[in-house]
Amino acid sequence: MALPTLLIITGRSGSGKSTAIAALEDAGFYCVDNMPVAMLPKFLELPLEGASDAAGFAFVMDLREKGFLSSYQTILGDLHGKGYPIEIVFLEADRETLLRRYSQSRRQHPLARKGRTLSQAIDAEKEKLEDLRGEAEYVIDTSQSNVHDLKARIQDIAKKSVELAPMRVNIMSFGFKFAPPREADLVMDVRFLPNPYFEPSLKLLNGETEAVQSFVLNNRQTRLFLDKFLNLLDYLIPLYKKEGKAYLTIAVGCTGGRHRSVVVARQLFEHIKQVEHRVELNHRDIHQR
Repeated sequence: MALPTLLIITGRSGSGKSTAIAALEDAGFYCVDNMPVAMLPKFLELPLEGASDAAGFAFVMDLREKGFLSSYQTILGDLHGKGYPIEIVFLEADRETLLRRYSQSRRQHPLARKGRTLSQAIDAEKEKLEDLRGEAEYVIDTSQSNVHDLKARIQDIAKKSVELAPMRVNIMSFGFKFAPPREADLVMDVRFLPNPYFEPSLKLLNGETEAVQSFVLNNRQTRLFLDKFLNLLDYLIPLYKKEGKAYLTIAVGCTGGRHRSVVVARQLFEHIKQVEHRVELNHRDIHQR
């Protein structure tokens, strides 16, 4: 059985390590922030729930742990000798950027003690980390990067070692009378389609019944709409995946969320699941009255 990949996220304080570990968690890694390096061998022996399905393990390790620099070489070297694939990702940023980020966040630098100013702490950390930087497989300067840039770069690195978890697509039907879902990334209003509610034989049924589906789908306006909207989604979904999005929620709404939106959401689900393995369907308001 192959041992899991270990990604060590380290580097200068304020360089984006929290963003990096969040990107790896979205990509299916089992992640731990501020892991003491001495505990790593024992941690890897634990029967962790959900770890067997993880793409790999990612750990943030840095100068918050006083013994990190003095022991990481020995411990990581021993694990590498046992067969663990290990890669170190070192994040950094220029002095001015780090000063600005600390000023904005108002957090304390881990070395800003014993009378050191923030500037002195930043300089001291750079000097202490110089050897570790030289041993890293990847060095990323985040000075000019935004959150999305860094997330994409981290996931590109992860893809070289493991198969990342695919983006999860959630298709949701809802009723506007009960408010649009806040979590939706895309909202499509289908209240322009013919409404089964005004057909006495269909009023009490819902969009998962054959009769309502036939009423909605056997309509030229619906077929033309679905053709155009599905083409749009075929174009957009790969772009969302490329951007590094972990979840995409597509919400389809009609008046009550029981007829038209249910039928259309089902059509989207059946279409998307042909190419996406992680797609779910949820009819939020189908039982509302």
